[in-house]
Amino acid sequence: MRLTSDLLQINRQKLLNAFPIDLKQDVEIVTAFLIDKNLDIHPTVEEEIILDGQKLIIPGRVYFDNPNETAANSLTINQQTILNCIYLRHHNGFVRQQNLEKLVHNIKDYYVIPFIFQLLGEYVMEILEVADKHINEKTINNYLKFFRENPKYRQRTESRMISYWDVYYRLTKYINLKEYIGWQIFDRIKKSERTTRYFY
Repeated sequence: MRLTSDLLQINRQKLLNAFPIDLKQDVEIVTAFLIDKNLDIHPTVEEEIILDGQKLIIPGRVYFDNPNETAANSLTINQQTILNCIYLRHHNGFVRQQNLEKLVHNIKDYYVIPFIFQLLGEYVMEILEVADKHINEKTINNYLKFFRENPKYRQRTESRMISYWDVYYRLTKYINLKEYIGWQIFDRIKKSERTTRYFY
């Protein structure tokens, strides 16, 4: 079912609200690129975070088709990065994983951090294994900065990670919490936090 033009405009604004204001022009181009995908976004599930002092609201789930690779190549590198971030909120885990793999080597864009970090509170181990590759010595300071800006969200995401381990892996696959990739990622970031000085 096609969305009404009013709802499409509301959802387009939701995508604009998920990125820093200095990316507005690029996000507008990406949303125009996506407009024929029906731009269906969950109406209430979302996460409010702070990024460089700006309040952003990240959609919980999006429900539109993945664009084909050829069409996406018409976008600039930065616009493709924004597109990949949006698809990290896709309802299909395979789509989330495919788009995350395209961001693994992005070490410069701070705005990708909340989108990748949000995945740590999910239960798909294959996605966590890809996210683990992004959280390394080149990006760790961005994650630590994001933690400092969003302490409550950080705690909520870690608690969600443990809850999913309990439901999906503790009793069904007999994986100890300390062996679980989600716990290992958080533990590594915490160890870095204890040994890293912050410079702002």
